[in-house]
Amino acid sequence: MQCKSHAIMQYQALDTESNATITQPVEKNVKGDLVKSFMLKKVTVIVLEYFDHGDTDEVMLSLEELKLIASRHVVIITAIEVAMDHKPSHREMTSVLLADLYGNTLSEEDYELAYDHLLNNLNDLILDTPDAPTILGNFIARSIADDCIPPKFLHGYKGKISCEHAVKALSRAEGLLSMRHGLVRLDNVWGVGGGTRPVKHLIKKMILLLDEYLSSSDIKEATQCLQELEVPHFHHELVYEAVNMVLERMNERTTKMICTLLTSLCNAIIITPNQMKEGFLRIYEDMPQICLDVPPAYSILEKFVCFCQEAKILEDDVVKKMPTRGRKRLSLPN
Repeated sequence: MQCKSHAIMQYQALDTESNATITQPVEKNVKGDLVKSFMLKKVTVIVLEYFDHGDTDEVMLSLEELKLIASRHVVIITAIEVAMDHKPSHREMTSVLLADLYGNTLSEEDYELAYDHLLNNLNDLILDTPDAPTILGNFIARSIADDCIPPKFLHGYKGKISCEHAVKALSRAEGLLSMRHGLVRLDNVWGVGGGTRPVKHLIKKMILLLDEYLSSSDIKEATQCLQELEVPHFHHELVYEAVNMVLERMNERTTKMICTLLTSLCNAIIITPNQMKEGFLRIYEDMPQICLDVPPAYSILEKFVCFCQEAKILEDDVVKKMPTRGRKRLSLPN
């Protein structure tokens, strides 16, 4: 698939005469030329191999060896164009990869350059992939949800782009992001279950879910979003993040709302007693570190645990294990 871009590129090319690796700066319109380049071929191979092994850290190491420098955005272009020719599960893997590369290998500018190129190249992309505008819109929305690019990226195109396919892609992205709890539900934009997603990706989605619940007070929506993540074995993380928010925000509204949410999830048997217990015990273990940032954390925790005990969502043995600053564990009367 051909790419159109204007960039000063610096990449490692293979000197076939001496079998040595040399670094060459190249300034040219890379339509056609870039497709044949060593760099593009290597990036394509790296992406295809990633579809087999699923290790984003391995991809990072491979990309570091390429020393892409000024052409890092080509990684995003190539990954998305390759994903367009593959199944939804591969597109999900590509979204995860792009999220993991942010801040390590790629910068916000790289994503903006790449998406700008892809939007301007949709007339070519639809020849091989008729639904390319929808697919690209999904990728853009997911990158915004994953904090790779800001929402203002979309606004910058309003009234400034005439290509109907680009308009369709941007409208698709905007529509996905404007859905109620859209940022959380974009985790399912490719229709792939949560069990295959990296832990840090799931943590991020749970934090988003909690933030949106605290903003909207909509327990039904929060419950549905949690279930859509499809990771019941990881619900202890939601408990952990929820209690951590109570400690960090230090206000009665958050305390009561989180207790209400956990009570609802527990009563509906969406969060099991074991998952609830594990989440609280993890908080207990981290209290020495948490109180460094939140000095009154122990007193806030004690108050919150009492709320949860009154709501009958915490077993006595979990309450008894609660640490306090003055004494290691809380003693309860028999």
